[in-house]
This record gives sequence, C-alpha cells and structure tokens, in this order.
Amino acid sequence: MNGATPFLGVYPASVEDLRRRTREFIRSTVIPAEPRPGQTLNVSVRRELAVAAREAGVFAPHVPVAYGGQGLAVEHWPPVFQEAGYSPIGPAVLNCMAPDEGNMHMLNLIGTEAQKRRFLLPLAAGDISSCFAMTEPHPGAGSDPEALTTTAVRDGNGWSINGHKRFTSGATLADFAIVMARTEADAAGSDGAGAPAGASMFLVPMDTPGVQLGAPIHTMDKYIAGGHSHVHFENVHVPGSAVLGEAGLGFTYAQVRLGPARLTHCMRWLGLARRAMDIMLDRANTREMFGAHLSQLGIAQEMIAQSVLDIETSDAIIARCAALLAVDSKAGSALSSVAKVHCSEAVYRVIDRAVQLCGGDGVSDGMPLIQYLNEVRAFRIYDGSTETHKWAIARRAASGRRRAVAAGEAFQGAATIHEGEL
Repeated sequence: MNGATPFLGVYPASVEDLRRRTREFIRSTVIPAEPRPGQTLNVSVRRELAVAAREAGVFAPHVPVAYGGQGLAVEHWPPVFQEAGYSPIGPAVLNCMAPDEGNMHMLNLIGTEAQKRRFLLPLAAGDISSCFAMTEPHPGAGSDPEALTTTAVRDGNGWSINGHKRFTSGATLADFAIVMARTEADAAGSDGAGAPAGASMFLVPMDTPGVQLGAPIHTMDKYIAGGHSHVHFENVHVPGSAVLGEAGLGFTYAQVRLGPARLTHCMRWLGLARRAMDIMLDRANTREMFGAHLSQLGIAQEMIAQSVLDIETSDAIIARCAALLAVDSKAGSALSSVAKVHCSEAVYRVIDRAVQLCGGDGVSDGMPLIQYLNEVRAFRIYDGSTETHKWAIARRAASGRRRAVAAGEAFQGAATIHEGEL
C-alpha cells in the first residue's frame, strides 16, 4: 500500500495497529517464503508460517477473541484483509482465506455452542479445514441457487443426503463440509422441530460414509488450498444435530455467508492489486525508454493514473459495504454484489496494466504478475459471474424505483416529456 499509513484516521487506533503489524509480518516473513509463480504453498511451510502469525498476534483477524482470533468487527476487516492479500499466500497463512473464512463467519453467527466447539474452534485455530458444498453440475445450482438438486430427507432421528457437487473449493483437504441440500416442509419431524420447504445446511464430516471425492477440476488459480473438485453424497446419514441453523432456512443463511464472503474476496484481491501496482511503479521509475523513465511518458502515466482510480474506487466501495453489513445484512449483501462486480473487474485491469507495462518480464515467471492475473481472472466467475450479478443489480434497481414511485417518494418531473418537445 502506497504511503506509510494509508488508513490512518479512517479506522480506530487498535485497527490501525493490527493493520500495521499485519503489513510488517507479510513483508518480513510471508513474502520471502512465497512459492514460485504457479506453484502451491507447501503444507508444512504454511503451518510454520501460521505459528509465526500467532506469535505476531495477526492470526485469524476476523475470528472472535473467544475462539482464538483478533476479534475484528466486520466494518474493520478491509484494511487488514488488504494487507494480508498483498501476498497471494498471506490470507492462507493468517487463516482468513476462502472457503474457511466464510465458514467461520457463518458458524459464529448461527452455529450452536456444540457446533462451535466441534467445528469452529479447531477451524479458527487452523487445525482443520473445510469446504462449502453448494455448486452443482448443470442443471443444478450454480449462479442460480434456487436450482438446487441435492436433497436431504428425514431418516429416523437424522437426515439422508444425496447429491453431486462440483467446484467445491478446498474439498480435497477439508475435514468437513457445509452442505446445501433441498428439504421438504416438515410440520413435525422426529425431533419435534417443524420446518418450511426450501433448503437446509448440514455440517458433514468428510469421512462420513457415503461422502466420496470425485474428479478434481483443474483451474488457472492455484492459491486456494485443496483445489476445486467434485464431491458425491450417496445416502449420507447425519444426525439431527448436523443441521446448521434451522432447517428450511438455507437460502437465507447462504446470504449471511455469501455477502461478507464476496466482500472479503474483494479485500484480498485488492491487496494483490496494490502489490502489482507497486511492481508497476518500481518498473516505471527505473526503466528508461526514449531518453526518459517510463513514469515520465504520457502513455505510462495514463496506465498508472487509471490504476490509481481503480484501486481507490474499489477501496471506497469495499469500506462502504463493510460498514453497511455491520448494521443491515440484507442491504449489505445487495451492495456486496455491486462491490464484487466492480472490484473483480477493476483488480483485473490493474494487474493487466502492470503486466503490460513490464513487457516481456511481465508475462514470464521471473515476475509473479501473470500468476496474479490468473488468480484474479477467475474471480469474475467465482461467487456468481459478473453477468449474473449485473442482472440482479438491474432488477433490484428497477424494483426499488417502482416501489418509490408507488409510495409517492420519487420525483418524476425530470422524466416528463412535453408534446411540444417531440
């Protein structure tokens, strides 16, 4: 991040202190341990770095103190997550990487005390890992969660789950999955709990009989540990206590998870864009062409200026969305869709310009930029494609305007067309 204290005065002193310590830890300890571009982080190295992160007091920034984290409120996540994202392995080392980060957040909000002890405590400590099993092969759930085909039906005192998931990030290393499954209305189940028809979430250990890892899906991004694979659930029996939250409310809980999870992706990738920007600036300040440094040439200045604009606007919308999530999760989730579209496109542009300005070195493995581009390119598809989000954004905007007009709250004079003007 350019400047010594880019967020000073914007966040409380305690948040600025954690940001500064995270910045120092990433630069002094994590970056020297980064694998070469295109290679994955060695598990033993990650564990060693995680121990160092705990000792430095920067581990699990988003997790409540009671569960071993730093206790940051969601509105204070942006500066710290960006510092973690300055290294592509930083979020994994600090245990604030997807999908574990989103699963921790949801477990903390809606898990029972028993579920938190069994799943959240070891997950927050980095002793186990997890995955979120929602995406399915066509025609199942993908960008449209309502197309969910995996089912869970009552089976004695528990549930039987059947279905096929794909793009289950982290599955090959996961100890448990949070599984989205369609459930029928249940007026009086065997445990006495009624539930509406819809979807439910289940906590399923990966060694449960009937859970089978399928073929891995090889993608251009490399930094999500455990990859992206198919997972099959065949007559998987789980007890009633495996339901996360309440049965039938899975789609509601998905928004509890997906809103902040989209935004933390934006934070992490914006941190990486800042790294690419620094690499680009260093090249522009030292590389001479046509008798001047690149930074003195108009075409390079245009690229640099556009990247500053992309970074600053992304930072602003992330901060606004995080603040909104803290007070209104529904409105914050809607704005996270806007943030996700803007940031995924803006971050890609910043890194792409850095590649271009660095020329042949930019597309070689002598620099990390081309791998950064591979990482962030996938974000325009993951967590809902740009096009799907734009469709939802447009629908919300139109319906919001209709409600305002119907309630007499909207000024329509500007849209009036007089016959004499036609």
